Amino acid sequence: MKRILGRCGALAAAVGVLLAVPAPASAHEKWFVPDPGAYPTDWSFALRPLTLAFLLAVVAVTLLWRYVAVRYLPVPELRVLGFLGRLVPYVPRLLTIHLGVSLLGAAVSGHFLTHDLDVEDLTGGSTLLLLEGALGIWFITGIRLRPAAVLLALAGPLALLVTGPVGLLSAMDLLGVAVFLAFVPPSDATFGRVEPDAVTLRRGLLALRLGAGGALITLAFAEKLANPALARETLRLFPHLDVFALVGIHLPADTFVAVAGATELLFGLLVISGALPQVAVLVAGIPFNATLLLFGGTEMLGHLPVYGVFLTLLAYGSNRNTAELVRWLPGLRRRTARRPALAG
Repeated sequence: MKRILGRCGALAAAVGVLLAVPAPASAHEKWFVPDPGAYPTDWSFALRPLTLAFLLAVVAVTLLWRYVAVRYLPVPELRVLGFLGRLVPYVPRLLTIHLGVSLLGAAVSGHFLTHDLDVEDLTGGSTLLLLEGALGIWFITGIRLRPAAVLLALAGPLALLVTGPVGLLSAMDLLGVAVFLAFVPPSDATFGRVEPDAVTLRRGLLALRLGAGGALITLAFAEKLANPALARETLRLFPHLDVFALVGIHLPADTFVAVAGATELLFGLLVISGALPQVAVLVAGIPFNATLLLFGGTEMLGHLPVYGVFLTLLAYGSNRNTAELVRWLPGLRRRTARRPALAG
């Protein structure tokens, strides 16, 4: 009984740490601010004492989060969500639909992979959009998708290099999904049911986490911590993003930007850590869904890959046979190697 109470207490503490960090709405500033290129990068903002304090706190929370999860908490951590683990065999197929619709929508609107990369005026931009739309349709069909996933994983970085490294890093979530699907594509069975071996699955999940987490970390710096002018303009245009003001707490704009950037950075690091995936996804989903009320369809379409990643981590993290694999990191194989392959 003491052991159970101790685990519950540790879980409550871990959840409390996350909930104690304010979660401003996570909108993509470059999607909604006119001429986002007019706002220069300012790394000095990230080096201010207050911002550095937030960044160090985020790193400390992430390390504590991982340590508590691995040492003291059960797997899965929220057994009440065990029913979601039944989705595991069908998750790759669901993920392809998220990815396909996102790619097709971006192609129709003249953007490549993300809505802040307008390529219509680039040389060969029309060809990129045609390729993107064709891949989107291919992913939606669900037919023999490994070649499509490999093509996107290879073509995406090459094309995005034209727009610069920030564009490439901000689209890492889609590329992470592509790599995951290259490892674990849906099958030709009913509803794409697939049961990969544990080694293949854990590698795919690692790529997925690195992609999604890397994109969140990039956006935390590119749109907030290293570009406070862009964040300030977003806050001016959309004051409802300031969740503190809604509850009567009025923070200086720069303090809000630092908190918002640190929060997005925290979510990125927690996704990469893979620890407590059920709790992390449920908490991170709050700001991602809150922005839908303000920005509507553009936000929903742009965030579809992220929603797919969250669904994937939540489903695999809720299945007893796969939950250990979600938090696997290279060099930490001892605990995951004992687990069998998938079980629906």
